[in-house]
Amino acid sequence: MTIQKTLIIAEAGVNHNGNLNEALGLVDAAADAGADIVKFQTFTADQLVTPDAVKATYQKAMTNAQESQMSMLCKLELSHSDHLAVIEHCQTRGIGFLSTGFDIESVDMLVGLGIDRIKIPSGEITNLPYLRHIGGLGLPVILSTGMANLEEVSSALELLLAAGTCKEDVTVLHCTTEYPAPMIDVNLQAMVTMRNEFGVNVGYSDHTLGHEVAVAAVALGACVIEKHLTLDNSAAGPDHAASLESNKFGDMVRAIRNIELALGDGVKVPRSCEMSNMTVARKSLVAVGFIREGERFTAFNLTAKRPGSGLSPMLWDIVLGQEAKHDFAPNDLIEL
Repeated sequence: MTIQKTLIIAEAGVNHNGNLNEALGLVDAAADAGADIVKFQTFTADQLVTPDAVKATYQKAMTNAQESQMSMLCKLELSHSDHLAVIEHCQTRGIGFLSTGFDIESVDMLVGLGIDRIKIPSGEITNLPYLRHIGGLGLPVILSTGMANLEEVSSALELLLAAGTCKEDVTVLHCTTEYPAPMIDVNLQAMVTMRNEFGVNVGYSDHTLGHEVAVAAVALGACVIEKHLTLDNSAAGPDHAASLESNKFGDMVRAIRNIELALGDGVKVPRSCEMSNMTVARKSLVAVGFIREGERFTAFNLTAKRPGSGLSPMLWDIVLGQEAKHDFAPNDLIEL
């Protein structure tokens, strides 16, 4: 049986707080938890936001509410040399490296560093020149769709495909852009809607507390799961509180791998582990009382009892009316 393996991305994001050692620690945490890829965020603050751009409510709650978004982001940048160190450590730990580039220059830098796929964040789904540029790079694309409606997702996909991206290389992630995302607003069925509407691979970028929604997404057909990872939920920073620490991230990975096994191949046949139980749990045709040779089998001298090693009760209509070939004692398995 072939098992469909889910690509599990540990979203380190900016949970390194701009500190290279913490970034390397997040690589270790992701590798220890069993993630396939650890993903960071690549940007230059003054290319991403204007000086007067406000923070999201959740960002104000988790950081200095008085500082601007740009001031916050400036503290969270990783330099080019930081990226090289992180990539080298990923190679040492045997885990894939990925980062989201939030502008064209950052994307090109990442391509130059050798990333093998592009991750488009939810906030860039309406950024036409950015999408068109990525579409022309010829790399697989993971597209997050938080805050988007179906028409916006369709427009983004059209741009990517028109620019040269192959449809088979696109994975669309359902996402609710809030930290943490309330369960009532997850709307996980929208992931299935996008798969059916666009005929693409789908996945889920999870911002809920816990990991049960990510596991449910795999059961619904997600082939990619992205989940925020932190070294400390109580650390200062915009995303730590809605992230999983390494041990809980590992619990999620194990749960997903179990669900992959449990989903199986969809063919309804007895599994090998069941075979020995068939004779124990199923029934056979047996004699109710003494049946003499030549006596006909009837609904009154036959019944069905365990074990299931004799004639199946599904042969009831065939057996009724036939003559007994020899004597049968009560509870004897019937033979024809």
